[in-house]
Amino acid sequence: MTNSVALSLGLLILGAVVLDLALFGPEHLVFLGQKFFELLEWLAFWR
Repeated sequence: MTNSVALSLGLLILGAVVLDLALFGPEHLVFLGQKFFELLEWLAFWR
């Protein structure tokens, strides 16, 4: 992955998070954070 692709992807994700916070509030972000940590635990199990 080149630096420009990584930067573009990071800005896209950051923009999506900011848009989600502006439109729906922080509750959705907390839910997604919890699901992300569950995914990390599940992946660690399969490691």
